[in-house]
Parts: sequence; structure tokens; C-alpha cells
Amino acid sequence: MKMNKKTIIIIAVVAVVLVAAIVLGVVLLGGEKAPENTEKDYSLGMGVVVNFDQAKAQINATVATVVLDAEGKIVSCRIDVAQNTVTIANGAVDTTKVYETKMELGTRYGMGQDEITDANSWMDNNGDKKVLEWDVQTKEFEKYVVGMTGTQVAALASNLQTVNGHLISKDEALLSAGCTIQITDFIDAVAKACNDEQKSTFKTDKTFTLGVAANSFDDGSKDGTVKVYTDFAASVVVDGKIVASLNDAVQPTMTYANDVVTATSYKGTKRELKGDYGMGQDEITDANSWMDNDKNGVVKEWFEQSAAFSAYVVGKTGAQVKALGNDLQTVNGHLISKDEALLNAGCSIQISAIIEVVAESVTNAR
Repeated sequence: MKMNKKTIIIIAVVAVVLVAAIVLGVVLLGGEKAPENTEKDYSLGMGVVVNFDQAKAQINATVATVVLDAEGKIVSCRIDVAQNTVTIANGAVDTTKVYETKMELGTRYGMGQDEITDANSWMDNNGDKKVLEWDVQTKEFEKYVVGMTGTQVAALASNLQTVNGHLISKDEALLSAGCTIQITDFIDAVAKACNDEQKSTFKTDKTFTLGVAANSFDDGSKDGTVKVYTDFAASVVVDGKIVASLNDAVQPTMTYANDVVTATSYKGTKRELKGDYGMGQDEITDANSWMDNDKNGVVKEWFEQSAAFSAYVVGKTGAQVKALGNDLQTVNGHLISKDEALLNAGCSIQISAIIEVVAESVTNAR
């Protein structure tokens, strides 16, 4: 049968319609799956380890932050140390001293050695005739623990050796990468971060960066007592905005006499202490009314207020977090937020230092 041009066109159109119908039927019957959501679940944890060197009037606070995947394995890790050596002279503490972390000091920390001599051989723990700077060695440890669980990190403590008085790794992979420093506090802080029961969770299908920061300050050292405290923050950043954040603080003290430290005291971070920190008040009276900064008749515990602030900064850039410092009010001698959203969430504590350290953690994200 001879078909004209019009008939051929009609047949072709019908064929296309039939093919489309068949494809649609296959999809509806489940033969072709729709694209899956590629977002993955993560959690952000932070851990802090504090110890003292009384002879040096020194407070060492090691902070670690990790991002874990859904299986509890480390995807990213960041570490820093606030090594605060206090100057005590003529019965008084130098309260004007500026404290920087080891990461902030970088090459100014002075660990890096290109040439090993008799004078500095005590620093060459693995005998390879060189010593990398502290920040470089620490970044190698950060990479080393990626893929590990908290349990596996904690187990690293059983594979150490003592060299030149330092507990360093036995693993040639880590030593060859240049990390030959004592890693006991690294191990403890990272393991604590992995097991942080106050983790912050988030989802993303994008590449993220992770930053940690630590800011130390003198909170009124006098009359034989040293009060050099440190605030910490960790932030996960996607496209310049925070997707998860945590903040914490420590308030270790030292007592001294005749310019010599005689005792030390540290109970834990504010988040770790929870209700034992003692800020929470269910009933406001004349005696504790100075704590009720927003006059709502209740004061949440510090760790709860900290969590409220961490949730509040999600979606903000580092610049936007820093700008929060321009919108504070003084109540009961504390610089608190003016934003009703944050106050209603229960965060009515002084947040000036928290703002600074969180903004800095975003800047440090890498």
C-alpha cells in the first residue's frame, strides 16, 4: 500500500506518543527510580583537655573539633592549643599580657628546625635531622585521624614511645609525615570530640570547611589567684555560611605566693559541667535577680544557653556573627543580645566573647 506524506507523518507522531507512554508506564511502575537525595548526615563535636605546668606558671588547653559521618568516622579534624604562660612578678600578675594560640603563632612558635645540632638534638625525636613547626606537625595529625572512630583514636595511646622525654607515636606513617611531637593531649581531645554528647548535627551535599578558635583573657587575676580563662568555638562552613557550630569555655585557676604557683584548680569545661556549673535558676529571688538578665523569671544553665547561641548563628557568615557585637545591651553589668529571638531561646548571658570566638572559628575554617 502506497502511503502519502501526510499518512507517514501521522504514523510517526503516533509512534512517538506510544514510546512516551511506555516510558511513563515504566517509571510509574518503578522501573526507573527518581534521583536520590545526595545529602549526607554529619555531626560536629568538640573536646577540650586542660593541664598545668606549675613550674612555668602555665595553663595548657588543647581543643579538638571533628566532623563525623553517619558511621561515626572522622571526616575532618582541627586542633589548637592555648598554651598560656602567666607572668608573675613582685606579687602581681601581668594582666595586660596578650595570649595567642600555637596555631596563631605559626612559625613564631619556634619549633621548626632545619638543622639539627647538639644544642637542639633533643627536639629531633625521630632522628631524621629535621623538626617541622608545631602547626605543620599538628596538621599532619589532623589528617592522620581521618577515617578513624573515637575508639580507634583513643587506642592510639597504647602505641606510643618515650623519646627525649616525649610520648610520641610508634607509627612510621605518622613519623614520616613529620609529626614527631608528644600527642597524648591530641589523642585525648580528639577522642573527647568524637564522644561529645552535645554534638551538633547537620546535613549537606556540598563541600564544607571546618574551623576552630580559642581566645584567652585575664579575668581579674589578683590577691594570689590567677584567672586566665579561654573561650572556644568550632564551626562548619558551607558557601561561606555556618551550618553547624559549638562554643565552650574553661575557667582554670592557679594560686601563687612569692611569685611561685602553689596550687591549681580545674573542674571541666562549662559544657561538660552542665548543671554543676551552677548558673541555672528555676526561681528568681532578690538574691539571684542579678542573673535574670532578660527578666523572664528563669535562667537556663550555661550549656543550654551556649547551645541556643550555636543554633542562632546557623545560616550566618562570619561577618554577620561579628556584627552581632554591635547589637548588644548592658544589663546587670553583662553585655547581652537585644534580639528577642535569641533571648526567647533562653540565651541571656554575656555573649561578647562568644561572638568573637565563633566569628574567628569561621575565619579559621579550612
